[in-house]
Amino acid sequence: MAARPAKNAIFEQFAADGITLMFGNPGTVEQGFLDVLEDTPAMGYVLALQESVAVGIADGYARATAGPALVQLHSGVGLGNGIGMLYQAKRGHSPLVVIAGEAGVRYEAMDGQMAADLVAMARPVTKYATRVTHPGSVLRVLRRAVKLAMTPPRGPVFVALPMDVLDELTDEPAVPSTIPRRSTVPVAEDLDRAAAALAAAENPVILMGDGVSVSGAQDELTRVAEALGAPVWGVDNSEVNIDATHPLYQGQLGHMFGEHSAEMIKDADAVLIVGTYVFPEVFPLLTSPFRPGARVVHIDLDDYEIAKNFPVDVALVADPKPTLAALAARLKPSGRPLADRPVEDHGDSMMDLFCAELARRAPDGLVVFDEALTASPALTRHLPGRTPGGYFATRGGSLGVGIPGGIGVKLARPEAEVVAFTGDGGSMYTIQALWTAVRYGVAARFVICDNRRYQLLDDNLEQYWRERGVEAHPHPEGFDLSHPEIDFVRLARSLGVPAVKVDKPAKVESAVGRMLAEPGPFLVDLVTT
Repeated sequence: MAARPAKNAIFEQFAADGITLMFGNPGTVEQGFLDVLEDTPAMGYVLALQESVAVGIADGYARATAGPALVQLHSGVGLGNGIGMLYQAKRGHSPLVVIAGEAGVRYEAMDGQMAADLVAMARPVTKYATRVTHPGSVLRVLRRAVKLAMTPPRGPVFVALPMDVLDELTDEPAVPSTIPRRSTVPVAEDLDRAAAALAAAENPVILMGDGVSVSGAQDELTRVAEALGAPVWGVDNSEVNIDATHPLYQGQLGHMFGEHSAEMIKDADAVLIVGTYVFPEVFPLLTSPFRPGARVVHIDLDDYEIAKNFPVDVALVADPKPTLAALAARLKPSGRPLADRPVEDHGDSMMDLFCAELARRAPDGLVVFDEALTASPALTRHLPGRTPGGYFATRGGSLGVGIPGGIGVKLARPEAEVVAFTGDGGSMYTIQALWTAVRYGVAARFVICDNRRYQLLDDNLEQYWRERGVEAHPHPEGFDLSHPEIDFVRLARSLGVPAVKVDKPAKVESAVGRMLAEPGPFLVDLVTT
């Protein structure tokens, strides 16, 4: 391989790995390779006006394509701005390859402007973080980054690229990264143990999460659930892991309080955990939520998460898809009837009216990105996630993923109708993402569920009061977003996105029609109070 500057060679490596887009926000110490990018027609650059937006768009893109997605951040300040979204990506196992420049190895002792230990900053919010210090290893390290990001359990990785290292010559060849296959199945003895533990149960329960989706194991999970007649609860569940209209699907466990999760499994004499960690609440129980004597089977490719907090009886570090298939083959139908799900009162709230109209008029293949939070129950009543790739929810606890996430999904799936829901508070973390949608002609639709406050904080505080016997009183002033009122229509238009405010039921039908007919991005300010 002929020697060439490493700043040129990195684009050969990205091309070898099929990476055609870089999401980022430019900076001085990245200018060398960004200048080369301009003469690299195979690589497109998606400019965001703030680093958290770049990471959020890449996160949505990686989820819709199964990754990897490439993110460029600007040294320590840009990495700092993106850390919240990187935490979201880590918790959600998004395969992001994040690069950031720095002034140079030769300046390390000078402690100059923007000097920071980038690897130390990135390590808590990534699966792996490193720094290249020699031009002869630049491509090797990038391949390692792609490999680690894409190997289950997937996750974001970080590589610091000093400017002087990239300016040096390298003769490394650019070859595709090797992604290890982890389609592993337990030995027959362990499968028999798992099947026996589950088959003997009178009241089994299944807890599942996004490892099912990564594995493509939705059908296999459904077969096991039907054989057991077991209710299925979502835990770390932000994609379609089972048809949300299936009679056995019960919805999501709570993500805030361990008592809620414990209530759903307290009577189970056998629990199958697959593709998730347990339990993910902000305030988890410190004692085991499992019934004494309950048999617990845990299947996941993330060995760290199995029995992390509570012992299990059968621990299988294995790929959910072939493992569930093997379990289903060992299970005889329990004979338990699949009870019809209760008919829900959909109500006539503004959110219900809007989502019902969208469900009525949306084309086949609609993709929903759900950061509606407290408005999400109404959304999923009318637009439940039914097919893989048709529904993505926020995960990881970072506000602001809704708008950039919708843009990322639409970039990955330009043929699909993509509607992203967010809250008024969450939208203001990343509202500048609308500018990026206009710049690149990304015809995603955005709905702001506008209740003029951080409603989730209200709800959680009320739970806190109940648990501690505190008499109800006015919520903190800091939860209120009503003053001054945010004019989302004017704000969207200032960023180039046409928008409409829907504050009366009579406006719903025309707003949905206009949103779906718009050739480019469109925003609806849906007043839900």
